[in-house]
Amino acid sequence: MTLAAAAAALGLAACGVPVDTQPAALARNRIPFGLLDPSAPTTTATTEPSPIEVPVQIFLIGPTGHVEPVARDVPVSAPDLATVLGALVIGPTDAEAAAGLQSALSPQTTVLGATIAGGIATVNLGGTFGQLVGPPQIQAVAQIVFTASSLPGVTGVAFELSGAAVAVPVASGAQVPLATTAQFAPLAPVAPGTSTSGTSAPHA
Repeated sequence: MTLAAAAAALGLAACGVPVDTQPAALARNRIPFGLLDPSAPTTTATTEPSPIEVPVQIFLIGPTGHVEPVARDVPVSAPDLATVLGALVIGPTDAEAAAGLQSALSPQTTVLGATIAGGIATVNLGGTFGQLVGPPQIQAVAQIVFTASSLPGVTGVAFELSGAAVAVPVASGAQVPLATTAQFAPLAPVAPGTSTSGTSAPHA
């Protein structure tokens, strides 16, 4: 035993604390709590999984006045018509706007509901949609019709304004209760390499 250890032992003995002269095993019930399981408890951080997204198409207005498809990603759990139209209402990104794309739909347009039944998409709109008139209204309707028709099975689009059915203008200026992409042929997307000289946005 070293001198320091001997001095410590004598000090403890002087205080009345029993001192073992050699190592001895402790009874299990005398081991301090927690020493039998020396590993520190671990915590697992839980994070919400990132939603899986799927690409959809929306249609914006190009520099020539024709609608042009652009891609958007929406959660795979909600690739329904209302979600797709919600992405359309947001409008072009900064990069798309810089490339000349725009939207006749104001961001203040609200999608109150959208359903598909028997090939017909019924779109219930609010906000500033009812304030559109003339060519901007025709372009806005075309954007919605082409966007809705890009979803499987949609052959026509019926419009409602705050729940009430309304007729909408097509490219010729005629008011129709059910709009299809064929009625917007002058605004249809232009195939790459096709000249658009001499074409312009329709007038009511």
